[in-house]
Amino acid sequence: MKNVESYTNPIVLERADPWVYKHTDGYYYFTGSVPGYQSIELRRAKTLNDLENSERVTVWTAHDTGEMSHLIWAPEIHYIKDKWYIYFAAASSGQPKNNIFQHRMYAIECEDENPMSDNWSEKGEVKTHINSFCLDATTFEHRDVLYYVWAQKDPAIPGNSNLYISEMENPWTLRGHATLLTIPEYDWEKVGFLVNEGPAVLKRNGKIFITYSASATDENYAMGLLWADEDADLLDGYSWHKSEKPVFTSSEENSLYGPGHNSFTRSEDDQYDVLIYHARPERNKEGDPLDNPNRHANAQLFKFDSEGFPQFGAPGSSTLNL
Repeated sequence: MKNVESYTNPIVLERADPWVYKHTDGYYYFTGSVPGYQSIELRRAKTLNDLENSERVTVWTAHDTGEMSHLIWAPEIHYIKDKWYIYFAAASSGQPKNNIFQHRMYAIECEDENPMSDNWSEKGEVKTHINSFCLDATTFEHRDVLYYVWAQKDPAIPGNSNLYISEMENPWTLRGHATLLTIPEYDWEKVGFLVNEGPAVLKRNGKIFITYSASATDENYAMGLLWADEDADLLDGYSWHKSEKPVFTSSEENSLYGPGHNSFTRSEDDQYDVLIYHARPERNKEGDPLDNPNRHANAQLFKFDSEGFPQFGAPGSSTLNL
């Protein structure tokens, strides 16, 4: 890969909550929240910088009314046991009740070798331990166990959403109890809204890392970090540790604001880890930041410190240069 220090950012315009999966066929598969929030788009390319002008297809469209008809947020594509799955959050049609979003989480499945098709089937709602607002599901496998990590509102806990983990019976059904991982507790997690959301998993250096995003979706949005030992019981809340400070925040110098809702992939030559995240080119000037489509997908190489922890640097400044 030429010029490993940087990518030409943004790699995809107007796609918040960017998710990239690098498959064994050599393609990067990309999805993210589409402005208007009424469909799920999938695109693919052999390089991250080719994604903006790449092959693309709408694989699923919101229902006309009722369940899964409104505010389709944060899709993620995963390849599990030789099938493709996309997880996403959706609300019922109409405005939020009492100004509170009513999202639930859903899964769709594709058995084709190439997921760039319309052959996706709905597997229904991924039901959790509480019937409440939930979103931003991700999955990962560890030692032959499939795990599900997501954000959800618990009416008994102040705030908008916390992070949870559970085992999965299959790619659309949870099994056993849900373990609370983190709640918004530090000041930087509670600006505008009390939010922990957008988890992404990275397995490196004998640890399971989970990044997440916190606060309102404007320039105050920032990323935090959880970690557990790879030999620990991942369903034991005491196995997890949490950074008191954010690990990725707005860069005034590079005009990248509100970085977050990230995913991880590998560089084209498979030599480096890549952080995929959205950010705004300016502070949100007025109105609801969710209505502003200027969150663009960016890619950034990063390295690890002597203790094996990821060092993301600042948005727009790869730690490989340090």
